[in-house]
Amino acid sequence: MSSDEARLQNARETIDSLHDLSQLLNTGLDKNTLSICVGMIEQGANPDTLAAVIKELRRENDQLKAQRAE
Repeated sequence: MSSDEARLQNARETIDSLHDLSQLLNTGLDKNTLSICVGMIEQGANPDTLAAVIKELRRENDQLKAQRAE
């Protein structure tokens, strides 16, 4: 296994583990979204701010769904 393949396998295992934790904590984040969040944090995004943005987007989405249902 090449170095790149090993790094890719390690990244997949890490995301799998994080997704398992995410499921236990009932975050509602799928693997793709979780990968994006991890990448943003690795690039310097503040985790608390990112969490607040996700919560706000979910709240707004719920409001839009409620308005459409009326």
